Amino acid sequence: MTRTPRIAFLHTGAVVIGPVAELAREHLGDATTVNYLDDKIVADLGDAELAASVPDRIVDLVQAARSAGADMVMLTCSSISHLAAPTAERVGIPVLRIDEAMADQAVTTGSRIAVLATLATTLTPTRNLILERAALAGASPEIAGEVIDGAFAAVSAGDRTTHDRLVAAAIERAAATADVVVLAQASMASAASAVQVDVPVLTSLEPGIRRLRDAVDALA
Repeated sequence: MTRTPRIAFLHTGAVVIGPVAELAREHLGDATTVNYLDDKIVADLGDAELAASVPDRIVDLVQAARSAGADMVMLTCSSISHLAAPTAERVGIPVLRIDEAMADQAVTTGSRIAVLATLATTLTPTRNLILERAALAGASPEIAGEVIDGAFAAVSAGDRTTHDRLVAAAIERAAATADVVVLAQASMASAASAVQVDVPVLTSLEPGIRRLRDAVDALA
C-alpha cells in the first residue's frame, strides 16, 4: 500500500472514543483514523422490536467507512463483536474485533475464566467469543460470568468513581476462584488499575489495538 492507511473505529458509546484514540496515536503510526458512533445500539439490543435492526445498522456504518476510504474497521464494543465476520463479508473490507486478542490471552492463561460485564447484552457475546477462540486453540475452559449491578448506570451518568469501585469489587470476588479475569467492555478498563489481585485481569483496548497494528502492517 503506497498511501497512508485509513482505519475506522465503530463505537457504541462515546466513553471509549478517547482511550481508543490515545492508543491509536501510540500504536498506529501515521495511519489516519476516523470514528463512527451509534450510541443507541446497546440499548436497542435489549429491545425486542429494535434488536433485529442492529446488524443492518452496523453494515450501513461500515459501508459509510468504506465509502470514506477506510481500509479496515474495528468494532470497539463486545456486544456487537459477533457481527464482525458477517459484516465484513457483506461490505467487502476487513472488520476486526477489539476483544479478540483479549479472548486469546484468556484462553492461554488459565482454564477457569471469569467474565465481568456491566451490561447483560455484553456478557453472552464475550462468553461465546472466548468459547470460539478456545475451540480454535483446542482448549475447554470453565467460564463464570457476572453482570455488575449499577456500574453501567454510574458511568453513563458520568460517575466514573462509582463505576470503578463497583467493578474493582467484582474483580476481587471473581479472582478468588478464577485463573484469569476478563473485563468484557472496553469502558471497564479504568477499573483494572484500581485493584490488586493474584490473577491476571485482562482488558481489550491495548491488545486489540496491537492486533490492529499487525493487520495494518500486513496491508503494506
